Amino acid sequence: MTAETPIRPAMPAATPAPTAPAMNPRTRLLLQGPPLRTLLRLAWPNTLVMLAQASVGLIETWWVGHLGTDALAGMALVFPGFMMMQMLSGGAMGGGIASAIARALGANRREDADALVLHALVINGALGLLFSALVIGFGPALYRALGGEGASLEAALAYSDVVFAGAVLVWLYNAFASVLRGTGNMMLPSLAVVLGVVLLVPLSPVLIFGFGPVPALGVAGAGWAVVLTSLLTTALLGWAVVTGRSIARFRIARLRAALFLDILKVGAVASLSTFQTTLTVMLTTAVVGAAGGPDAIAGYGTGNRLEYLLIPLVFGLGAPLVALVGTNIGAGQNRRALRIALTGGALAFLLTEAIGLAAAIWPAAWLGLFGADPAMIETGSAYLRVVGPAYGFFGLGLSLYFASQGAGRLLWPLLAGALRLAIAVLGGWAALVLTGSLAWVFAALALALVAYGTLIVSVLASGAWFRHAGGSA
Repeated sequence: MTAETPIRPAMPAATPAPTAPAMNPRTRLLLQGPPLRTLLRLAWPNTLVMLAQASVGLIETWWVGHLGTDALAGMALVFPGFMMMQMLSGGAMGGGIASAIARALGANRREDADALVLHALVINGALGLLFSALVIGFGPALYRALGGEGASLEAALAYSDVVFAGAVLVWLYNAFASVLRGTGNMMLPSLAVVLGVVLLVPLSPVLIFGFGPVPALGVAGAGWAVVLTSLLTTALLGWAVVTGRSIARFRIARLRAALFLDILKVGAVASLSTFQTTLTVMLTTAVVGAAGGPDAIAGYGTGNRLEYLLIPLVFGLGAPLVALVGTNIGAGQNRRALRIALTGGALAFLLTEAIGLAAAIWPAAWLGLFGADPAMIETGSAYLRVVGPAYGFFGLGLSLYFASQGAGRLLWPLLAGALRLAIAVLGGWAALVLTGSLAWVFAALALALVAYGTLIVSVLASGAWFRHAGGSA
């Protein structure tokens, strides 16, 4: 009798390991594309749109300049606060949003990237409403403290109350734009903002001076033009994200503290840097006003408008730097991330230094666009001749600040901003007390910019991002 061959039980089929979702080609470009070529490819549409966005303020200032020096001085009082809102919503919190999404996509965490969209809208929506309440409530006291009085104060309040009533729209469209930029998509935000500027060109003079059945609203009309174009931009960018025309898509998801923290650990710290920049301008405006009154404020504010123009211009490079640096650090490519950052810093220095030197040589070409008042031209020219040649260091430091957002490490840009604030305000006030000359006040502002850019590039080039992080620097 032969022994039966034992029958072995069938082994269950092995369950295949879950595979990570395929990486999007745009994300792969951020990780593998040639650094300089990739940066320029992403930067040119973004730089174009930032110039278009900056032209909003320039167009309105040009039209308001036709209302007289008091109206121009009133806008100079409001402009730092409006730019602070743009920088907070687009550059600070926007940088936190773009950085968080870029790092999630670099690590191939697609579900987290989608969930971050909702968290970004919650953060920026709430901050927009808070910003409106604060500025409308405390605006009169703020503008008086900055030197506003009489007709210039009335003009400031007429513009401010309207433009900040619609502040939440600016915060929301910057949230949508930052989501798209964090994925490496610079074109959609560019198109939306350009369309808004195209609308602003005819809308602003119509509302300021009136046309047919539309009454003349004066300075307040300039504010309404900004609110209406912001509404259009918000609608277009919101449509793009909500309908899935983005790698990171809007989905209803459970709110998670970890994702709020992922945005805020960059955005909140970056906001301190934004406050530093705006506080520097506000306090130096007060110093100039103490020395020369409303005419000097109008001249300094108009000249300083060019410095503010550099911020969106550098942001054209900065937004791609956030996406490139964040994605590469998310993927563990630290050496490549640093090389990209320093390349962007060099480009920003060359661009802004060229603008600063041109302004120092031909200051009246810029100032004459906004008025012909002799006192305004004199003060603005003195500012541009002294501070313009230091603009390159401002561009250098600002571009590396954006790169640091992508890295999620903002300590050194924050310290450099504090140094700039101290030199500009304390040094400027001391110069005014000791010499009584605005020229020495402007010299302190120039020195502050040089110190700002030099400190940031020195410490980042030494590997400060990676001293307490894993991976090779």
